[in-house]
Amino acid sequence: MVATTPSEATTDYGRLAAQIAGWLRAQLEASGARGFVLGLSGGIDSAVVCALCARATSPAQVLGAFMPSHSNPEDEACADEVAAAFDIKLVRVNLTPVTDEFEAAMPADELIAQASGQASIEAQARLLADANVKPRMRMATLYYLANLTNSIVVGTGNKTEAAIGYFTKYGDGGVDLLPIVDLYKFEVRALARELGVPTSVIERAPSAGLWPGQTDEHEIGLTYDQLDAALMAIASGSESGVAPAVIERVKRMNARTAHKRGTIPAFIRPF
Repeated sequence: MVATTPSEATTDYGRLAAQIAGWLRAQLEASGARGFVLGLSGGIDSAVVCALCARATSPAQVLGAFMPSHSNPEDEACADEVAAAFDIKLVRVNLTPVTDEFEAAMPADELIAQASGQASIEAQARLLADANVKPRMRMATLYYLANLTNSIVVGTGNKTEAAIGYFTKYGDGGVDLLPIVDLYKFEVRALARELGVPTSVIERAPSAGLWPGQTDEHEIGLTYDQLDAALMAIASGSESGVAPAVIERVKRMNARTAHKRGTIPAFIRPF
């Protein structure tokens, strides 16, 4: 069997949208919560989840939060456009000063290096640590809003990113529900068109907004189409249609980030 490529995949996306919305509705009813809270980044994943939440219940029961932290101004314009398209309320929580204060409160790199027995802190390690502060601040913000409004925090992660660990542990990975985590990126794009997500959002280069000019594909080093094709080939057991170097790279990313997808290891006392 030859691995199915994104362009060859066939799905009834109208039916899929109805299934996910129904699942979200059932989860909400079972929880006893009033509604849904989610972060609106201005990207396609959060736009799709917003549309699904609005379908699952009344748009009045969906609260979006735009949480800039040294963010691209275009992100907010797109988040506003998505909120208007699906008639949900959007609040703005400026996390830039909070993020800056958090990072300023950390010991100097040379002190951290000395305490940990290292010669120095690598620039890449500092970049990653700083980048991860943003999604963790956003997670805390969403749960604060959820507590105030008796709501469920809905995540926006997709299958492609989950498989390679492209999310922040206890950041954007810290949610109550994951409605699109079984959808590859190409399926998210197709579902976005089905749901009426604004074209400007669908066509934007995917970015987590971790630093100026950051894009997901540049950071990962592969396009989403390459990732989807490799992941589908691995899942099917037929990898011949994808470059071996891509397959091996995706497998390494998957193995290296297994800790993000599993439960927390816990010591159980022997008796």
